[in-house]
Amino acid sequence: MDQESKWIREICRRGSRQAADKLVRAYYDEIYSYAFRQTARKEDAMDLTQEIMIAALRSLPSFDARKASFRTWLYRVASHKIIDWRRRQGPETLPLEEAEKPTEDRSLEAVGDRLLLRQIERRIASLDPEGQSVFRLRVYGEKTFPEIGEILGLPENTAKSKYHRLIGQLRKEFRDDGTQEAKD
Repeated sequence: MDQESKWIREICRRGSRQAADKLVRAYYDEIYSYAFRQTARKEDAMDLTQEIMIAALRSLPSFDARKASFRTWLYRVASHKIIDWRRRQGPETLPLEEAEKPTEDRSLEAVGDRLLLRQIERRIASLDPEGQSVFRLRVYGEKTFPEIGEILGLPENTAKSKYHRLIGQLRKEFRDDGTQEAKD
């Protein structure tokens, strides 16, 4: 039995805080990076990582090592928590005066890029949870399609086709010049 399995067993059977601390420490940086790539704010990523870890520890009795590895299961928990966090945040807006006022370290192009990224993020947030998870695991989690399939319980080809279909839709909706195409 590996160390991770021992920690999980100790947490589930005895409520061991020491084992919980070791398990959290083993995955904290990895999950923090995943959260940070989606929030772009240190404080939000730290809060979200804590929320993910608490949810994982509370749900640990439902973890089944025969169905998935702990890492896979943890990313599933993280994906759901990030989607929930995005819903709570609502659409992010950039104040007009901030968008119109370039500063020394922010050119108009950078502001345009931020606006485009926010439009794309709003589009991703409008997807069903599975579609959001596929996109977020691929782009922010840098997971392979086999890993995404395992995390979400999908065939690899389904994960791959969902991702590529979405990327095609994004390319149609957002032209290369950063403007959104008119919808009929």
